[in-house]
Formats: sequence, structure tokens, C-alpha cells
Amino acid sequence: MTLGSVVRFRNRDWVLIGREDGVIYLRPLTGTSDDVVGVHVQLANLVGYTFPSECLQPSRFPLPSAETVADAQSVHLLWQAARLTLREGATPFRSLGRISIRPRTYQFVPLLMALRLDPVRLFIADDVGVGKTIEALLIARELLDRGEIQRFCVLCPPYLCDQWQKELVEKFHLDAVVLSPATLGRLERRTPPGRSIWQHYPVQVISVDFVKHERNKHTFLLHAPELVIVDEAHGVTPGQGQRHLRYALVRELAQEPKRHLLLLTATPHSGIREAFQRLLGLLDPKFEEWDFAQLTEPQRVRLARHFVQRTRRDIEARWEAERCFPRREPLDATYSLSPAYRQLFDAVYSFCTEIVRSGEQLERHQRRMRWWGALALLRCVMSSPRAAIVALQKRRQVESTATPEPETEVESYSASIYEPTDHAATDEAPTPLLDRTQAHLSDPERHRLRWLQRLAEAISEAEDAKLQGCLDIVRQLLNEGHNPVVWCFYVDTAEYVAEKLRQTFVSQDVHVECLTGRAGEEERRLRVEQLMAEPGKRVLVATDCLSEGINLQRGFTAVLHYDLPWNPNRLEQREGRVDRFEQPHPVVKVVRYYGRDNPVDGAVLRVLLDKAREIHQALGTHVPIPEDEAPVIEALVHALFFGRECPAPLQFELPFEEAEERVRALHRSWDLDARREKESRTRFAQHALKPDEVRRELEATDQVLGDPAAVRNFVLSACQRLGLQVRPSRRPPDGWEILTTQAALVKVPEVIRQTLPAVSSGRWTVAFTSPTPEGAEYLGRNHPFVGALARYLFEQAFAGADEAIASRCGALRTRAVERLTALFLLRPRFEVVPPNRPSLLSEEVLVVGWQVFSERWFTPEEALALLAAEPSSNLSPAEKRELVARVLEEARPLLGEPASGPFLELLQRRAEELAVAHRRIRQSAGQPIRGLQVKPHWPPDLLGVLVLQPEVQP
Repeated sequence: MTLGSVVRFRNRDWVLIGREDGVIYLRPLTGTSDDVVGVHVQLANLVGYTFPSECLQPSRFPLPSAETVADAQSVHLLWQAARLTLREGATPFRSLGRISIRPRTYQFVPLLMALRLDPVRLFIADDVGVGKTIEALLIARELLDRGEIQRFCVLCPPYLCDQWQKELVEKFHLDAVVLSPATLGRLERRTPPGRSIWQHYPVQVISVDFVKHERNKHTFLLHAPELVIVDEAHGVTPGQGQRHLRYALVRELAQEPKRHLLLLTATPHSGIREAFQRLLGLLDPKFEEWDFAQLTEPQRVRLARHFVQRTRRDIEARWEAERCFPRREPLDATYSLSPAYRQLFDAVYSFCTEIVRSGEQLERHQRRMRWWGALALLRCVMSSPRAAIVALQKRRQVESTATPEPETEVESYSASIYEPTDHAATDEAPTPLLDRTQAHLSDPERHRLRWLQRLAEAISEAEDAKLQGCLDIVRQLLNEGHNPVVWCFYVDTAEYVAEKLRQTFVSQDVHVECLTGRAGEEERRLRVEQLMAEPGKRVLVATDCLSEGINLQRGFTAVLHYDLPWNPNRLEQREGRVDRFEQPHPVVKVVRYYGRDNPVDGAVLRVLLDKAREIHQALGTHVPIPEDEAPVIEALVHALFFGRECPAPLQFELPFEEAEERVRALHRSWDLDARREKESRTRFAQHALKPDEVRRELEATDQVLGDPAAVRNFVLSACQRLGLQVRPSRRPPDGWEILTTQAALVKVPEVIRQTLPAVSSGRWTVAFTSPTPEGAEYLGRNHPFVGALARYLFEQAFAGADEAIASRCGALRTRAVERLTALFLLRPRFEVVPPNRPSLLSEEVLVVGWQVFSERWFTPEEALALLAAEPSSNLSPAEKRELVARVLEEARPLLGEPASGPFLELLQRRAEELAVAHRRIRQSAGQPIRGLQVKPHWPPDLLGVLVLQPEVQP
């Protein structure tokens, strides 16, 4: 009994799909890989056992019976159901039969690159929001399904762990666990004695900051999986503190020469060339020695095998026939300070200027301490009156000491200003920094702070022009059909804005939610999902705790920056939550909101944000600001307190030219990074791979497994026959509504009812296209509902039940043929034998057309067309049975032993085509993989037969 054989075990027929470590794996004839059972080889080979049914015995696939003949549509449904139950499809890409998404053509490029590497060492640096997660998991799932790896893990920042786990479970059907301090105890209790959690769970998502420390690192390295995916790879470059520990961990992983390694980041350079070269050195130590700016052509070609970097503009121009990303529409909106707010700002600005000026003669780190305090205070005051009160109010007195703060402690406060993007954002007012600043103030200066606090408390909502302007912008966005995310920097500001939005729109059926860092990650995720599930209009007010790790494209189509971030990288992260792959809306609006007469916003715009937008418009992608925050903060401080933004009465005393030179120096450095980025993306956009070649492989897979249109046709036809009511939806216009009320499901089988969601409206809105329209759920071939439909029809057809919707036999009279014709539904199995790797089993469903009593066999295209032939007149049940019985009798020798005849010739041709396709996608540097074989298993399963009788012309 060979791989693919039909066997008998425990009074049931099975397909033998594999052997491993003394265990034989069996799959039911009408089942899928979810139903596989393992049988110990000693039990299966017992001879003369008291219970013969316990022994594994050869068997044959049951032939159709003419007694269960039905109409042509029933046979057509069987063909559709059989295709949709395939998991190990006879295609070059084995993973596509097991995933629940429809990847775009461009997302297959990294997969094709990976299949030509051994080991897979790949750097995926595609643009923000194009789907690098999907690209990486396609590779992981493919290697897993090919048997080339048994385990893999994702190393990512802690705030991204839940997002990765969700993608793995929902889209790739992989039972992933998150390994972090919060889950460690629970997972250890589920781990068998004598095994480590690092080796027990095959698919892991691991917080890189959890595993980098010595107490976890060595055990992890001892049991590290064959494939490691490193997300946000720019955060593991060499550096100080946490960066160094992350880099050391990944470097040790990379030192195992056979380990597969994927590095993912949208910002590989980050302004530091040496750090980028060290990242490349993780793929191949030789890459670390190369000068990236002076690559020779052989070096470029070799590096291009491991590095892909594409902009959205390049993807849409080269890889996709239609737009696959939304169009980002940037807008600016402004407000003017009210008299009361102007008084507060002028007083606070004067106070902060004195703090900065009085510290100019101090040591560098002491001077920077004053910068942090002044900037933090200004930022809180300009965020909202509530944030200003928190910043100015008197708290626990921090005693001033004669010994100044150490430099390392001072530098730790910079995160309150610069907003680094390599760790989770903090959204509380920087009270420790402000307390430390106040500790060095004189009594008159502290009294002055109390006066400033009273000014802030006196500002009413009506006098807050920033808040009133925000209400108008949100109202306009809602009226235009957009659901906006309002980004704030501080928790106090977010709650302040959300309260006013709720009051304003309480009577307009607008759902307003506020999410900040005061809620845990899991709570934030649940509340976001609940909000996006709400029908109608919605507004989300959030701080930057939500700018990473949670994707919002399914529920929101606009962004309003209520508080401008001071790091352009953070601006891109905010907008990237909405403007990304799978955003169904064609346009995403992003609104920069700032004060026309606010020097703080003016400095941030001129020094940072306008320059970032200029580079984005010229290059078509985001280029991060240099990672070293020192020149950034210095340029911002000098622009605000020494440059053109400084009020006129103060400028004559300050070094204006020096301030402007600092800004120009920062911009020159940024421009240099942009030129490097442009050159890199031009060199490594993977133009060697042709879009038509990638589409050819995808179309070949669709022919075997079925494309989205095939899923739609099957679901609509099956629902109609089952009595499940389906109708086109009004909104979205390209969706469908399935009635799920109790009355509508009376006749629907229980196994299918269990896969239907509980919808309060009684109407489940679905769609068969991706990106899926808002308000609809995507139905792909592996959705539980589609899978239940296909399996139910398939099993009912083989059971021969009277109420079966699909049938193995059918007959019709038609004008589509001139002579008696038979269409056979064959399910052949192929053994794929790669060099130096275990054999794999592949299957497909073929429609084979034969002109009975002749030598003519139809092409696959002709046979498929005949499967959809229309009847011209009725045939009685007796006539149908007679025709089918006659054809089955004629076809019986075609499936007999020894193997010979047209069916065998067809399978041999198909096996050679599959071998060519497998070799083609695995070719390395233009050289095809040798030694790979594809062997057809004999005989193929005869699933069904449709007989077409010609209409007799009068």
C-alpha cells in the first residue's frame, strides 16, 4: 500500500496520506485533513487478529451507482463541493488550500523568492500597510505544509503579539500561542511533564523583550524552531540597552546556518547605515562587509535574492491591474487661539523661555533637562485645558538636592518628548519630568505656576477654539460618509474630547469610543472590535497606545490629528492604522489640525512634519526621521526658543542664525536618507520577477482550488437548494444577505446552522471579494460556513441519501453535443517526491470528457464548458438510469488493472505538468531544481459521471 492508496480500517474506507515515526496517517474518503487519524503501524499490520476490522487492508474507491441519478445541477454541485474540500491541492503552492484570505499577486513575490533559497534568509522591507504580515505568513505556512519545517515563531514587540496571534488563527488556521510574562504560567500548566514550553508549542508568538533576557534566552535558543520571523526588525539593530539585547538574541539565532530567518520592517535604514548593514549581516555575514552605497553588480544581484523593498506606487504600477490601496487625501485644518487661551499660552511660553535661557550655561545633560521640562509643559498646555491643569497642578514635592541628576536619568526623560517608535507609546502627562523640573524652581516661580494653573482652570469649553473646531471637522467627515479616528497625545485630552463629542452627537446615533493606555491591551482590542461591529456612524478617540498593534481599516476611513505628534514616524503609524491593505474605502482622509497662531505647532510643522510630507510626495513612501533624537530635539528647541517661531521681542537677544542652521542640518541629513531610500527601492523592487509569471502560478492554483467567483457560485447554488434564503444586500451594494432567523432555518441541517453567526438583525451580510466592504464578512473557501456546506453536500452525495442536494450521477438531453457524451469527475492523487525531503500527497478534481463509443476525448476547457450545458428537453428517471448505467459499464475498463488507457495518459501528462511547475518555482538563480518527481497514483477516484444525450433534430 503506497501513499494515496484507498484502504479499509475499522469497517470504513480511508486514504493513506502519510507515514512518520511508526504511525500511519489515514483520512476518510470524504473528509479533509482536519479528520486525519493516526494508526500505529504494529496495530495496522496485525494478521489473524481476532477482530479483522482492526487490520489495515487494501480497498477500492466505490464507483457511482446509476440508482442515485439526478439532474445535471446536482453533479455540478458535487464538482464544486469536491474542489472546495481539497486541502492538499495539486498545485505548486500547497498553502493556499488551507488559508482564509485571497492574497494579492504582489504578495506572492516574497514567497517565490523564499522557495528559491535554502535556507530561507529574507529581508521584507515593503512599504507601510502593504501586508508584510501576510507575505511572511504565506512563507511560513508554505514551508510548514511542505514538511520543510515543523515549528516556527514570531519575535515581535510586546504590543504586537496579540495582533500576530489573531492573524495566524483567523487567516492562516494555525493554533498559535503567545509567550509572554502574562501567559507563561497558563502555558506551562498545559505543557506535558519533561517538555519545555519552547519546544511543545509548534507555532509561537513571542515578545522579543520577554525572551531577550538571560533567564529565558538560553532555554529558548536551546529549543528554537527551524523558522524565526522577526517583526519591526529595525528595533533589533545594535545599540545601547534594550536594542543590544534584542540584537544579540537574533544574532545567535542567525548563527545556526540551517535556520530560516525572515526580517520584516518598513524602515530598514532608519538613518543609520551601519545599523542597516548589521541587519543584512544576519542574513549572510558577508553582507555586513559590503558598502551598500557602492555595490558591484554581482553583489547587487546576490543581495537581491534576499531583499525585497517596494513602495505602494511601484506595486500598483507594476503588480496589480487595479488599485489595491486607498488614496490618501491629506488635508490641513487650523484654529486661532481665543483671548483666554492666548493669555495662558503667552504666560506659559514666557515662563518656559526663561527656564531654557537660564540653563544655557549648565552642563549638557542639565541643559537638556530644562529643555525636556519646558517642552513637556508647553505641549500639555497646548493639548487641552485639562492636560494643562494636570501639568501645572501642585503634586508631591520632589526635594531638590545638591547633587544634580545623573546623565543617564536625564536622558530617560527624552521619550516624553521625542516619542520613540521602537517601543509602546506612553500617553500619561509626564508628571515625573514636570515634578523634577519644579523641584529646581524658586518659591516665586512656584507661585507663578499656581497662577498659570488658575488661568487654565478658567478656560471654558466655549473658549477652547481647538475643541470647537474639532467638532466641526468631525461633523463634516461624518456627513461625507467617513468614520474618523481622533488622535490625541494625552489621556486627559482624549477623555476631554470624547466627552464633548458624545454630548454633541448624542441625538445623531453616532457611537463615540475613547481608548487610552489606562485600559489593558485585551480590553482595548475587545472595545475596538465591538465599536467596529456597531452599525451606523462611529468616532474613535484614541491616544498613541493604539497607533501600534491594532489595525483599524475595517471600521474607519479618516484620521484627525488633534495633537500633532513631534515624531513624523509616529504620524505615519497613526495614519497607517487606517490607510493600509484591506481598507475597503477608496479614499482615506488624514487631517493635520494645528493653531495658526500657535508657535509650538508652527515649529513642529516647519522643522518636522512639512519636511516629512515633502519627502513622501516626492518619493511615494515614508522615510523615517533619523533615529538619533539629539539633533531632532536640538533643532526643535532652537526653532521654538531661538528661531523664527520665537515671539519678536525675544529674537534680538537669541542666536537666530545658529537656530536656523540646526534646522537646515537636520533637513540635509533627512534628504540624504531619502536619496538612499529611493536608490534602494529602485534597486530591490524585484523587477527580475515578472507579474505575468506570478499571475500564471496563481491562476493555475485557482483552477484546482477554485477562485472567489467559484466560491460565490457554489454558496448561492447550495443555499438555494437547501432552502437557505440569500439575497443581494443594499449596503454594501456588492454584498449578500443570508437570513438567519429561526423561521428561515427550519429546514437547514444542524451541521450548517452551527456555523451561522448569531446576528441580532437576522440578516448576516457577507461578501466574496477582498478587500471586503465594511459591514460584511468575507466568505472564502476555508470559511467555516463554506467548509460546512461543501462537506455536507459531498458526504450526502456519497451516502446516496434521498434528500441529497448533490449527486454522483446525472443525465440530461442537450443541444451542446452531437453524440452521446460522458463527463467524468476524477479525483486523482499524486505523490510529489522532492529531493532529500519526505514525499507529499497532492489531489485535484478533473473534469474529463469522452464521446462514448469513439476515440474522441475533449480538452479540459471543452469538458468544463460541457459541465455547464443547458438542458433542451426532459429525460425521465428511467431514461437517466439507463444512460448512466450504460456509460458506467463502458467506463469500467478505463479504471481497471493493469493501469492503461486514456485516464492513465491524462494523469501522466498532468503529473509532468505539476513536476514542471514545482521545478519552476523552486529554481535557484535561474537553475531548475533537479531530482524532483511527481508520480500519479492509480486508479483515480471516480467521484461522479454526467451523461449528455444529444437532442434529436426533427
